[in-house]
Amino acid sequence: MNTDIARLPALAADALGALVDDIAALAHMEASIAAMKAELLARACTLNLALSVAIDDPNAWSAAEAARRILVSEIACALSVPERSAEALLEDSDALVNHLPATFDALAHGRISWRHAQVIADHAMSLPPESRGTFERAVVPYAETHTAALLNRRARTVRERMHPQSIDERHGTAVATRTVDVQAARDGMAWLSALLPAATAHAILDRLDSTARGARASGDSRTHAQLRADVFAAGLLAPAGPAGSAGLAGSAGGSTAPSSDPVPHLTSLWATIRPQVQITVPVLTLLGHGDEPATLEGHGPIDLETARLLAAEAPGLVRLLTHPETGAVLSVGRDRYTVPADLRRWLRTRDGTCRFPGCGRSARRSDIDHTDDWQYGGETAHDNLAHLCRSHHRLKHLTDWRVEHAGDGVLRWTPPIGREYATKPEAVVQSRAEGSRQR
Repeated sequence: MNTDIARLPALAADALGALVDDIAALAHMEASIAAMKAELLARACTLNLALSVAIDDPNAWSAAEAARRILVSEIACALSVPERSAEALLEDSDALVNHLPATFDALAHGRISWRHAQVIADHAMSLPPESRGTFERAVVPYAETHTAALLNRRARTVRERMHPQSIDERHGTAVATRTVDVQAARDGMAWLSALLPAATAHAILDRLDSTARGARASGDSRTHAQLRADVFAAGLLAPAGPAGSAGLAGSAGGSTAPSSDPVPHLTSLWATIRPQVQITVPVLTLLGHGDEPATLEGHGPIDLETARLLAAEAPGLVRLLTHPETGAVLSVGRDRYTVPADLRRWLRTRDGTCRFPGCGRSARRSDIDHTDDWQYGGETAHDNLAHLCRSHHRLKHLTDWRVEHAGDGVLRWTPPIGREYATKPEAVVQSRAEGSRQR
């Protein structure tokens, strides 16, 4: 018995080693499958172009652009991924199969992962075609033994050395792509990200760090991370000072803003926010008989305290209760093309986002589309209207994608190749008449 007990650690080590071997083998299989998928996607790109038909409209997309958008939207729906992801997947697949043979071979044989292949393709395709082979020879062997993060660093350095344009020329072009974006997170939070010139981004971070350190040294009990976030918010939302500067003032050397509280708590900033937003509050919650969260348009659930703060400070706030007594006008038939204001609010609450499958663009930043065209007899009614972002609005009108209302706010979409996808409304909002019929 004692001998068996003594052997247990060795047996466990052997079993663990076998598990690691199996995991590695599965990773190699995943890479090989990714290569197979890339090959199919590249073939789909080629076939899709061959099937493209020119559109007889001088303001429409070219035949190639229409074909590309149809394929991207179809792949996005089929894989349940955002269209940006589908487009990147198609571009990477075409690059690997048709332009980067060494990288594709390493992927197909499981020597690198799909993520490694993406990193190589991203850098390689920004080089002239005649330089890509040399680039692959420099980075593929490295990719086989290093993480994707380390590969990205190495590939970036190799690309910089090989690129025929100077970094100054390329930076001038890249600066034009700067932008800010927001992505929803859990528990009423969101990520705010910005694509900026590297020097600007690091200067901002240094300013946040120095101001946070100063506040900590002065006895502020918030963590360094919390202070950085609050300084950032203060810099954008706090009232302007005498010189028109906001709360994020001072130099990177550590001086603070001229205000008495250079790092105000977020709750003290609510008075500076004048939102033009739509918040949906369940009626029972509003009356204190329920705990269902409020919903911020374009984001999702938020806590009731935040909803109350926004409601108190928003002169343009529309309070639309999810209750059968909203009484919104749901149709003006053929009387007019323009959608009435109360019906617009009703539709924004119902839809929440663009109603194309997988699209998350806010309804507030989308068009209201007549599903059956007004010019062909379509009515200005809730069951013939839906929000579509500008891109999907054009996709509906300029390609063979088709959509119909299936009842209860559900839209049924059919792409050119005949599959079918349904999108459900974000919220169910009834009219007074509908509520009466159901009681």
